[in-house]
Amino acid sequence: MAMWIQAQQLQGDALHQMQALYGQHFPIEVRHYLAQWIESQLWDSVELDTPGEEVKAKRMLDSLVAELQKKAQLQGGEDGFLLKIKLGHYANQFKSTYDRCPLELVRCIRHILQSEKRLVQDATSASCGSESQSLDSLSQRHQQINQAFEELRLATQETENDMKKLQHNQEYFIIQYQENLRIQAQISSLSALTVAERTQREPTLQSKRATVESWLAREASTLQKYRLDLSEQHQKTLALLRKQQTLILDEELIQWKRRQQLAGNGGPHEGGLDVLQSWCEKLADLIWQNRQQIRRCEHLTQQLPLPGPMEDLLSKLNADITDIISALVTSTFIIEKQPPQVLKTQTKFAATVRLLVGGKLNVHMNPPQVKAVIVSEQQAKALLKNESTHSESSGEILNNNCVMEYHKATGTLSAHFRNMSLKRIKRSDRRGAESVTEEKFTVLFESQFSVGGNELVFHVKTLSLPVVVIVHGSQDNNATATVLWDNAFAEPGRVPFVVPDKVQWPQLCEALDMKYKAEMHSSRGLSEENLVFLAQKAFSSTSNNPEDFHSMTITWAQFNRESLPGRNFTFWQWFDGVVELMKKHLKPHWNDGAILGFVNKQQAQDMLLSKPNGTFLLRFSDSEIGGITIAWVAENPSKSGERLVWNLLPYTTKDFSIRSLADRISDLNHLLFLYPDKPKNDVFAKYYTPPISKAPVDGYVKPQIKQVVPEFTSPNPEPPILMDQTTSPSVGHPSSFTVYPSMTEAMLDAEGDFDLEDTMDVALHVEELLRRPMPNQWGNQQS
Repeated sequence: MAMWIQAQQLQGDALHQMQALYGQHFPIEVRHYLAQWIESQLWDSVELDTPGEEVKAKRMLDSLVAELQKKAQLQGGEDGFLLKIKLGHYANQFKSTYDRCPLELVRCIRHILQSEKRLVQDATSASCGSESQSLDSLSQRHQQINQAFEELRLATQETENDMKKLQHNQEYFIIQYQENLRIQAQISSLSALTVAERTQREPTLQSKRATVESWLAREASTLQKYRLDLSEQHQKTLALLRKQQTLILDEELIQWKRRQQLAGNGGPHEGGLDVLQSWCEKLADLIWQNRQQIRRCEHLTQQLPLPGPMEDLLSKLNADITDIISALVTSTFIIEKQPPQVLKTQTKFAATVRLLVGGKLNVHMNPPQVKAVIVSEQQAKALLKNESTHSESSGEILNNNCVMEYHKATGTLSAHFRNMSLKRIKRSDRRGAESVTEEKFTVLFESQFSVGGNELVFHVKTLSLPVVVIVHGSQDNNATATVLWDNAFAEPGRVPFVVPDKVQWPQLCEALDMKYKAEMHSSRGLSEENLVFLAQKAFSSTSNNPEDFHSMTITWAQFNRESLPGRNFTFWQWFDGVVELMKKHLKPHWNDGAILGFVNKQQAQDMLLSKPNGTFLLRFSDSEIGGITIAWVAENPSKSGERLVWNLLPYTTKDFSIRSLADRISDLNHLLFLYPDKPKNDVFAKYYTPPISKAPVDGYVKPQIKQVVPEFTSPNPEPPILMDQTTSPSVGHPSSFTVYPSMTEAMLDAEGDFDLEDTMDVALHVEELLRRPMPNQWGNQQS
């Protein structure tokens, strides 16, 4: 059965492959209901190519059919009736299909089990590190839950059988009670008869009456015992239901919500909701069956009142079962797709809420409406403390009402808010140094619906993850910092939206690594050396020992409130600038390992001076947000025999939107080897822009922009680009030259940081000049 439990956890293409294994030849329902039996059989012991093994295969077929028939007989209740018919049909189908060729059945089952094992193993090997739990641990926990469901099913079936027995005995008791009343009426009517007739008939009637009354007294005691025993069984079943519900709602569902929160920081996607729904639906089904049994027991008690504590016991059972189902319904009203946690006003956004037990409780028969409002942190606290009975709003959301829809194919009941927009926001008074991008709100979703013919009415609410409201894109960076800190360090069951003011440095490293890998769509995250570099920056330290930082804590203020020493930006703003630069322009180079990035100027110098001239590396700028520079080692043009490490003015997103990193490296002929010793073309050639065709179009050749470092310019091996084929009267041959955006000495710095603000002005100016019409020989502009 363990294999089947694991197979049910498959996702995506693996799940589709597993489902494709089943069909009319072997229905998936048979695999599900006979999972333990199927996996315990020695299918591999049958030699498929040996005719004599057909007898053994026939025995296995007969055993399979017998197990199906046995399973069918155990089904009871309204829902079990259809399953009983279906399993009986499958038993007959297997008998007729494989009776003459039982070896084909063995071959079919072996293929299915081997394929399932391969799919599970592939899924296990694909998962790594903290991105997935141990499959063994997961299987054990799921097996525990499934076993508990089997116990609950059997217990519920047992109380159902006892209920039917009690009902039958009580009906017989009432019949006998009516018989006793009839005998009493006959005895009373004897007074109208003669003494002789009365003397003849009265002894018989009195004897019969005594016998019936004696039986009624004994049976009343028996019925009372049946009722008490049934109440005890229900108490035990409800205790098991509470335990199972606690395991699913307080552990499994809470873990799913935690994974959903970490997904906001780039953690693995929060899968497994369909499995949770199946568990919640089983709970709802079992709870409702037990509730109906308790209601029937109440009816029987009212029908035939007997002295004893039954009325109080049933009242308590009814209250307990109502509490259980209320907790289930209110806890399974969840947000499947969270609204964006950085929420910009006047911008469309979406969200999806889902009721995990909606289909099972037939809520969709009268589809409820869900309303969304945005509330402040204080309002959220009041709601959770039940201090506020109505939903006050801190803003206005357009298109904030939606009707829940039932999707028959998936069995889900959900509401999809596709076009919400935050029109305005009302901010509260800020505390101390808190900025608007540190203020947290939440989107409250609420609805009301009834189940069981309006027997129970539920008012359900659920809060989104914290959101930070911004009005301009420039606030996005700081708002993202608030969200990242909250997602990473929020504790389960917290008061909204309390987070620690300081955390251990390794905890923050884990959050930064998760964010970095997610943005880069890469398994190559931040190495220990990268994290040491970040620690040096965060703590203004010069230590290169990772152990020195393991016990250190970092505060929120150090993370994104206080500027780094000598800079006008915070640690997070610098890191986020790197992430944005890499994500937009340099992702493939990072994944190729071409960018060291997290290296300071002194480290780069030490590394390059031990390498041949022309060796270069790429590192992130210390002085500019979202900047990356090229450092290389070369001879000092002013002093023969002296070697220096040069640093090019940092490139930013604006630079790479004009010319890519690979092309810029290609332009610089003095760059030969990527550190430590890789020829640059081996690393970057696949990213070079193909050369522009020199064939003129409409009489013109398209120019191109290249960059040079004047002090390190070498003859360009490429032929010059002809700017115009028209011959000037004063020049006997076509003008030919290559245009380079000139780079001043201020752009080079062998020691310190750069003062020049923007390298793009020259390139943009040249680009503008190249687009202008050229003057002809008469001084007019060419078109």
